[in-house]
Amino acid sequence: MDWSLLGCGANGHVTFAPDEPELRGRLNVTAREGAAWRCLRCGTFVIGEPTSSGPVSAAPRVRRGKELRSAFILRLFAVERFLRAIVFGALAIAIWRFSLSRLSIEAAYDQMLPAVRSLLRELGFNVNHNRLLGLIQHAFKLNPHTLGLLALAAGAYAVIEIIEAVGLWLLKRWGEYFAMIATSIGIPYEIYDLTAKVTWLRLLAFTINVALVVYLVVTKRLFGVRGGKKAYEARLRSASILQAEIDALAAEEATRAEQAAQAEEAAQAEEAAQAEEAAQAEESEQAGEATHAGGAARDHEGARAAALGPHRGQAGQPGPAGAPNQPEQPAAAQTAGLTDRANGPPAPGRAEPGRTDLPRQADTARGPDQPTDAAATNSSAAE
Repeated sequence: MDWSLLGCGANGHVTFAPDEPELRGRLNVTAREGAAWRCLRCGTFVIGEPTSSGPVSAAPRVRRGKELRSAFILRLFAVERFLRAIVFGALAIAIWRFSLSRLSIEAAYDQMLPAVRSLLRELGFNVNHNRLLGLIQHAFKLNPHTLGLLALAAGAYAVIEIIEAVGLWLLKRWGEYFAMIATSIGIPYEIYDLTAKVTWLRLLAFTINVALVVYLVVTKRLFGVRGGKKAYEARLRSASILQAEIDALAAEEATRAEQAAQAEEAAQAEEAAQAEEAAQAEESEQAGEATHAGGAARDHEGARAAALGPHRGQAGQPGPAGAPNQPEQPAAAQTAGLTDRANGPPAPGRAEPGRTDLPRQADTARGPDQPTDAAATNSSAAE
């Protein structure tokens, strides 16, 4: 059974036009017959003007689906509480009236008792063991104070039942708590009453009270059961069509914001990549300039070396003193030459200490036209 459609069939559709443009567009469509607004209970689009409008905070709270079924069950319990209140209220009034005019009632009862007994006998009841007649006779023996307390107790119970019935009928949270607590208090006495004697009336009352307590605790999540009030309200919001549209709109806005953030991050990453490429290009340009400068320096050194080439001595002849690329003579050879000039030539056939005959042989190997090492040295010194 679709309780939402049943509710709309019984009470009519509930449409709402919010002031927020984006949310308003999600609840409104344009049909050939005119504008149609979505019903917040059954979800169908209804042609015509909305039943109410305003900010989304002023939208009507509409029960749908399981909540409508729960409301129907609670109102059945409320009707049963109303009937109890009527019965016990009437009993309280009767006891109070009886306490005020007990003597006249007793006289009327004694006068009518023979006719009542004959009627009960014809109906097949045992008059001598009838419980109702026994209670009436016992009531006549009570004192006025006791009758007043009984009337007060019956009246208080009737008031409690009326409060329960009103709270359950209006589907109020406080009514659910009040009904659950008030009903739970009477369950131990009902159990004791059943242990004394089991009757179908006592059993029916006990079953209704236990069913009400369990139903309220479980389905309404009283006293923190199954997540408590927060979980209960979250379930109500999840079943609401208006709340679903609000959540969908918020999700779309979040998706757009996320996409914008991703696009911004991509743009920043692209800018960073471009900056890095520019830095690498600048480094490459600087490295090329450095390489070009090094090549120019090497070319300059080569040109300078080529310009200084003609001033060097020819092969086998010493160049000018201090000329570049001129091989230096060993210090030992220079000292030997000075010693030879100071002491004169050594004796024939005798080698000078620390010298060999290889230079002399080298001198011998030269032709008569080539100067000796000493002559070359003297020529170099003269220059």
